[in-house]
Amino acid sequence: MTKPAIKSGVVHRVPKDLRAVLEKQSTVREIWNGLTPLARNEWICWVTIVKKPETRTQHIAQLQDMLKKGKRRPCCWPGCPHRRPGAQKWFSRKPK
Repeated sequence: MTKPAIKSGVVHRVPKDLRAVLEKQSTVREIWNGLTPLARNEWICWVTIVKKPETRTQHIAQLQDMLKKGKRRPCCWPGCPHRRPGAQKWFSRKPK
């Protein structure tokens, strides 16, 4: 059986933990694949930039919920500091 196609972002690739969720959740995967590459990039960055594994797990759960509710980008997010240098001022640590 082949794995379902999951589209990536502009700067970031889909990490394994998020990919696993998208492979299992067909509804969320369809919404995800319908997003623009920039929107997917914002979600990936929002999930991966946190420090604690518990927070990352929470972000993946929130991502699913927000996408199902029609949100196209993370709420209250200044933007990917890896793509938008102006967003770096909102982060206490330099992005990798």
